[in-house]
Amino acid sequence: MPNDTLTPPATQTSGRNGDESRSFPCESCGADLEFHIGAQSMRCDYCGFVKQLSRDPAADVEEQDFTAMIARLAELRDGGRQDEQGFREIHCADCGATVRFDRTVTSSECAYCGSPLQAADAHQASNRVPVDGVLPFRIDRQTARRNLAAWVRSRWFAPNAFRKRGAQGRFNGLYVPYWTFDSMTTNDYTGQRGEHYYVTVGSGKNRRRVRRTRWYPASGRFQQFFDDVMTVAANDLPAKRARELEPWPLEGCVPFNPELLSGFLARTYDIELEAGFGRARERIDEALRSEIRRRIGGDAQRIHSVNSRYDAITYKHLLLPLWMLVYRFKNKAYQVVVNAGTGEVQGDRPFSWIKIALAVLAPSLAVGLGYWLR
Repeated sequence: MPNDTLTPPATQTSGRNGDESRSFPCESCGADLEFHIGAQSMRCDYCGFVKQLSRDPAADVEEQDFTAMIARLAELRDGGRQDEQGFREIHCADCGATVRFDRTVTSSECAYCGSPLQAADAHQASNRVPVDGVLPFRIDRQTARRNLAAWVRSRWFAPNAFRKRGAQGRFNGLYVPYWTFDSMTTNDYTGQRGEHYYVTVGSGKNRRRVRRTRWYPASGRFQQFFDDVMTVAANDLPAKRARELEPWPLEGCVPFNPELLSGFLARTYDIELEAGFGRARERIDEALRSEIRRRIGGDAQRIHSVNSRYDAITYKHLLLPLWMLVYRFKNKAYQVVVNAGTGEVQGDRPFSWIKIALAVLAPSLAVGLGYWLR
């Protein structure tokens, strides 16, 4: 029998203020346990008690049937039923981000804009696709800050004051939602293969070799399997920046365990599953066109038509870890993110237009100086 509930089950305990928020009390002193990155276990910051994560070594992050879940979501929407399985969401009024509010978090700041968030403003989630896997934090806050400092020093076109002072601010640990998709594609294509040749035209001083191209028809059919095509499921992490953070060590993902999220914010998705596959298809189609050009061969290629069929589509809903920092330079806000699985840094930074202008003018100045010296 199908289950009407879409979120993963988790133990609920009464929070400090009497609300139903999930927490992990220390077995030694009763304070809250939080996930410790270095030890990859739960630890109490008050008494030092360490508890190993609750894991089934035989469990794995499983692929889910895309078509079945789309049908299930439609059934729940049409029936007016909602999923209210105990986790809550809060919407940031300043930037629009939505985060999960559960476990030990009672108040914090928005990782995207720095505005304060209060658990009292949280509301129950509805019709959410359950999380299948989590990539635990591997890069701690200190390492992320060192990587950020190196990133700042490497920004050659940034103002000297910024490179000296650095990006000042507090890192927030945040889990960001991603969809990954697998699919077997069957592809029919038509096009042309171009082969270059050269002819001599003109006479006398106008005599020269000119490149021309002979075009031949090309067509074919092939199958290609795509594994773990990623697309970020949060609108406020731009797709371009998300791709710059790749690759992710997805082999380190483990089945969803709320203990891993303790002490961190977890962003909920606002790009629905079906729309997420639409974005993944754009990446797949881009890869298919590259493969078709390779198959056509020759010196140049023209693609006239591509007809692709997607079969055996599966997905995973993953939470991937980021360190996010919002800093200000000359009264303007900038955002930097660090892949907490690999340490890769990407973000916004100020530019020194004087340095850029000098870099553009330098070749001309060098030529002029050389001419003057001669």
